[in-house]
Amino acid sequence: MSGAPPSAGSEAPLLAPSGPLALLHTSPAHIPVFDALRDKDHPGLIMWHFVAEELLARARREGPDAVADDVRTLLGEAVADGARAVLCTCSTIGAVAERTDAAVPVLRVDRPMAAAAVAAGRRVVVLATVASTLEPTVALVEEEARRAGRTVEVRTVLVDGAWALFEAGDTDGCARAVAEAADAVTGADAIVLAQASMTPAQDLTSTAIPVLSSPRPGLAAAARTAERQPQPG
Repeated sequence: MSGAPPSAGSEAPLLAPSGPLALLHTSPAHIPVFDALRDKDHPGLIMWHFVAEELLARARREGPDAVADDVRTLLGEAVADGARAVLCTCSTIGAVAERTDAAVPVLRVDRPMAAAAVAAGRRVVVLATVASTLEPTVALVEEEARRAGRTVEVRTVLVDGAWALFEAGDTDGCARAVAEAADAVTGADAIVLAQASMTPAQDLTSTAIPVLSSPRPGLAAAARTAERQPQPG
């Protein structure tokens, strides 16, 4: 497990600083994605990155609950460093992170996306490139439906071979595979891209069905939460 040193970006904030917001990732590939979103949408936000790739590998082998203690330790480190909120960007372990008592708010990146999918209509299709992400994402969509007093029908699609492309560094190939799978979906009111790593496919699809991804709305929710927290000391 490793944490990037605290950083607000290479340029001075354009607004009064808010945060710090800690981000827990299971892939270093997410760091530039969220840094770019911060620079565009939240230029005053201070973000710290914690990367623990082994958490996803273990969660895939043994189930998300198997990494609960490690997640608790990482969140404790983030809080000890001064984080005012934590955003977990991994959908597989998001529920584990969210229910951890960390003394600061802990958010999962895909919750706002799930709420938007429920608002879009009754028929939701969840796309994933990792099988371990399907069950947690379906459970999240159903939870948001209950909160909204709605009924949903959730179908799942595992995009075969896409994760292997991502792990091999072929992010463009992964995005194309996900986009093709999204374009093949019929009879849906919303398509959910279950993992943050799938976001580039959103710009490659031609379907008329709304295709939703998690990084932008998830970071926006976390930024608002961090801003509301009292300054330490």
